[in-house]
Amino acid sequence: MNSNLQTKLIMKTTKFLALGVVTLLLATLTISCIQKETETPTEPVVQSETPEYFSLRPELEKQYGYTHAVKIGNDIKISGAVSMDDKGNLIAPGSMEQQMKNCYADLEKILNHYGCTFDDVVVENVFTTNMSEFINVSGYRNSVYKKQFPTGTWLEVKGLALPGQLIEIDMEVHLTK
Repeated sequence: MNSNLQTKLIMKTTKFLALGVVTLLLATLTISCIQKETETPTEPVVQSETPEYFSLRPELEKQYGYTHAVKIGNDIKISGAVSMDDKGNLIAPGSMEQQMKNCYADLEKILNHYGCTFDDVVVENVFTTNMSEFINVSGYRNSVYKKQFPTGTWLEVKGLALPGQLIEIDMEVHLTK
């Protein structure tokens, strides 16, 4: 066989092999795409979590139209606690510190209901009608939060639900498994 003929034969064989490799790759890709189209897409499984409601003062909460706390899964949302008795009367008018202590006492009752403590609180929001007075007595929070402070926001507001209320505190809790 002459060298010219050998070269042509090698070139045809190389083209044939290259064409075969490309065909094989296209076939593999096509089969892969067809399999993906026929597979059922995998969606994340979301477990149904029934909310658990807790009322600290059921009659008042019904009258005002709210629930003091709701637990869904490992998260608990707690409505703002204010300084009042079970009949809705203001306790400790004019005393920011005592009103704050009363708020934390109610919040602790709710936390205890769910088997947790202030150490489980991840968000705390404080609403006050007198920010400078709140800051003056805010050191009391050191006796409430012994491990760490939660995130949160402090806002001065024009007024709260009842005349004379100086402070309201709401919270969010996340329970670890």
